[in-house]
Amino acid sequence: MNMTDPIADMLTRIRNAIRARHTRVLIPASKMKLALARVLKEEGYIKDIEILKDNPQGTLRLTLKYVDKKPVLNELKRVSKPGLRVYTKRMNIPRVRGGLGIAVLSTPQGLMTGSKAYKQGLGGEVICYVW
Repeated sequence: MNMTDPIADMLTRIRNAIRARHTRVLIPASKMKLALARVLKEEGYIKDIEILKDNPQGTLRLTLKYVDKKPVLNELKRVSKPGLRVYTKRMNIPRVRGGLGIAVLSTPQGLMTGSKAYKQGLGGEVICYVW
């Protein structure tokens, strides 16, 4: 299967799993996806990350988080796509949902939230918005 945007695929798998009320979702592993999953976990959007060594590439098993049977994650929106990359300077880091959501940025120091990048004085590629 030819995949031009593995990050969009990951976000779609998570979105579909939440809509189907699944507790877990399997995603083919990569360093970028693992970093994105770690940011989501740090921010409290997902409960757990497991790395399964079931093939040479590996698979990420994300345990989704629900509070009173409602998903903590409401939406994941891909911003920077392979066909149109979106970059931002420190001063222009977008606020998601008036500060209720997070913007995930790819900075020279790795993937992090917009607010963390702002505090460290970094800009970068806007990967996605999460709320």
